[in-house]
Amino acid sequence: MNQRALAIILGLLLVLLAWFGLFSAGVPTLYCPMPTMTVIPAFVLSSVRLQTAAVLIPTLFFFLWNPGLIVRQQPKMPKRTVGLVGLLSILTIVDFVLEWKYGMQYQGTDHTIAVYTINVLWLAVIWCAVIHAWRRPSFWANFLSHWVLFAWLGYYAFPYLGELP
Repeated sequence: MNQRALAIILGLLLVLLAWFGLFSAGVPTLYCPMPTMTVIPAFVLSSVRLQTAAVLIPTLFFFLWNPGLIVRQQPKMPKRTVGLVGLLSILTIVDFVLEWKYGMQYQGTDHTIAVYTINVLWLAVIWCAVIHAWRRPSFWANFLSHWVLFAWLGYYAFPYLGELP
């Protein structure tokens, strides 16, 4: 199997991660954190009974964010990816501050602290992958850093903390 085909298959696997993070438990849990990238579209699409389509969003963004990755098997990471990871890191801190109260009230101390800790670990892995891909450009380093980023966005980033509708 060539690199392009394998990269496409791995990109499509993001759908499974997104489904697991959004629908596997039906309520926020440590393994089903209901990330913002899929939970808001699912709420919107539920009015027309298409909420399951929300799990396609991380995969679509993955392929659209860096088309050169799959099409040309580009080894060099775009600067905008580093900027996006930096912005998402800052927004994660803001989210932690703003959602802390709701997490404590509705999901409890243990859940809230665990979810925040898991998010920090995800960000650490993402930053390590991005720095490695930046310093030692290769197709697989670039692919891995993007894949981990969009896996986090689709599975765990900006988890739902609050009262369920």
